[in-house]
Amino acid sequence: MTATTVRRTNSAGSDFAELNRRVNELDLMRRRPAYYAVRLTLVGLLVSAGWAAFFLVGASWWSLAVAVFLAVAFAQLALVAHDLAHRQVFRTKRPSEIAGMVAGNLGIGMSYGWWMDKHTRHHNNPNHDDLDPDVAPEVLIWATKSALGRRGLAAFVTRHQAGLFFPLLTLLGIDLKVSSIKAIRAGKVKRPVLESVLLVVHAVVYLTTVFVVLSPLQAIAFLVVHQALFGVYLGMTFAPNHKGMPHPTGDEDFLRKQVLTSRNVRGGWIADVALGGLNYQIEHHLFPGMPSVNLRKAQPIVREYCAEIGVPYEETGLIESYRQALRHLHEVGAPLRDARA
Repeated sequence: MTATTVRRTNSAGSDFAELNRRVNELDLMRRRPAYYAVRLTLVGLLVSAGWAAFFLVGASWWSLAVAVFLAVAFAQLALVAHDLAHRQVFRTKRPSEIAGMVAGNLGIGMSYGWWMDKHTRHHNNPNHDDLDPDVAPEVLIWATKSALGRRGLAAFVTRHQAGLFFPLLTLLGIDLKVSSIKAIRAGKVKRPVLESVLLVVHAVVYLTTVFVVLSPLQAIAFLVVHQALFGVYLGMTFAPNHKGMPHPTGDEDFLRKQVLTSRNVRGGWIADVALGGLNYQIEHHLFPGMPSVNLRKAQPIVREYCAEIGVPYEETGLIESYRQALRHLHEVGAPLRDARA
């Protein structure tokens, strides 16, 4: 199963069938090889330029500025891996997987196979308390029932999770690596040997480069800044999309399950670049295989059709999207705060 293989339960003869027809009239599902050739080249140049600057700066505290730049480059590389997982770039499975593992495992040190499986389950049941791994009760709690009964440090985090949200994102880069290793050890990826080798190569080259070029103290500072900001940026691209939106029962038809749980973010071409097309989250969830550059063209069709059939279409600014997500986190932690009052 790939991230494009999303179940369209009850879609036959449903509202989605009509929407699908309207979108297909504009041929928006067609591949955009020229666009992705340019985008992949630019992202590759971004990463290469970052490492070139790292070597040119050398053993200097200015390397922390390079760490900031590389955090942005790594996040953009992760967004490319996202499009690869949905087969937006290549039509077939094999080149998508090869490029995905180069970008994910070798490029940023994250298991492509693990993330693809996790993301597929998210697309199948977005925001479902039991079926969406992105809202599973872990460090952060997205459903009030999951907050009840928490004790100790876990309870403290839940009580204050709105305020801790952005600080916790600094650990996301490390969490991706740890989760990747756990998934491989548990046999949850199809190519454990290949993925393991690529992850080891990434870790050895990355750490050797940093500790050979920089002094030990500079190297540690570089790693902290780079991984922390990478986690924050990456987390900020995904947080506005579903957090604080309704949690479905799973009985909804495909169109409503995807639209009612998703939120679009306004911001023009700047948001398009910064969020890698994920600012059109509603359209992306309805048509996960659609090249991200086409989502902007699909938006007016989807928005108009949702208004026509009476389905709420959520769209807001970037700051407001974070405010809504943080408000939801704060509300989820209320029972634990009340219990201490």
